[in-house]
Amino acid sequence: MDLQQILTKENLVYRGKSKEVYSIPGGKYAGKYALLFTDRATGYIGPDGEPVFDPGRDVVVGSIPGKGAIACKFATWFFELLDKKGIKSHFIDSPADNVMIVKPAKPLGLAPQSPEFEGAAPLENLEFTWRNQATGSFWRRYPFMRPCARLDILVEAWTKGDSDTLITLESLEQVGVMTRAEISYAVEMVKEIAATVTQAFADKGLHCLDGKFELGRLNDGQIVLIDEISPDVLRVCKGYLPDENGHCTVYHECIKTRLKDGQRSIKAKNQQSADELRRIFVEV
Repeated sequence: MDLQQILTKENLVYRGKSKEVYSIPGGKYAGKYALLFTDRATGYIGPDGEPVFDPGRDVVVGSIPGKGAIACKFATWFFELLDKKGIKSHFIDSPADNVMIVKPAKPLGLAPQSPEFEGAAPLENLEFTWRNQATGSFWRRYPFMRPCARLDILVEAWTKGDSDTLITLESLEQVGVMTRAEISYAVEMVKEIAATVTQAFADKGLHCLDGKFELGRLNDGQIVLIDEISPDVLRVCKGYLPDENGHCTVYHECIKTRLKDGQRSIKAKNQQSADELRRIFVEV
């Protein structure tokens, strides 16, 4: 497979924050897609004016050399694990360190119902977050909670774009994005994948705080996991010591919060970097 002939401007279908999607016009995988994992990284600008990389944020603030290859290898490891457990995804193969071949799938979304109105916009690339602990944007929205309090794989839906927006599960049904049965199926699928991923980290002595997955429809309408499972979409920590209810007991030593100009931030000292996760799950 000549990836240089596939990863061209003419074949580019979509450019996201950290990945690019290309159509494959011919050869063994004709009609499939190639995902290019880039080195672009999301986060925020810290008080010193320097970028702080945080996969939980939705603004690209810089790049991390080698991040794309790490993300692709990491995703491949987990897609193969899920396949062994019978959990369906769009994954086919990874012919290069930073490229993945996937089945055609349409991300969950909805076209604007009245595009003639100024400001109307589509709902694109719906994604589902899941949380084992109260941190990240969940704590920023609900600061009355104790940082890293236990959550029972709490699932939320978000629109995905320049600025991610929370959308209730009931709203998804009411506006016609998904049926109630599809929403229930999607939530249970996300929980099953999250439990599998959480256990995989627990087997390595680590704890998954939260993550996000994107689901889509194959050509036959089946809802499956698409996009990726990578350090970009997971927060993982070491040193997790839960009490009898699953609440982290070392949060005072680990968590640092900040409130400036009405904006809250939360950081976990024990959170693992993408490179640290690579050394655990991916051969160097």
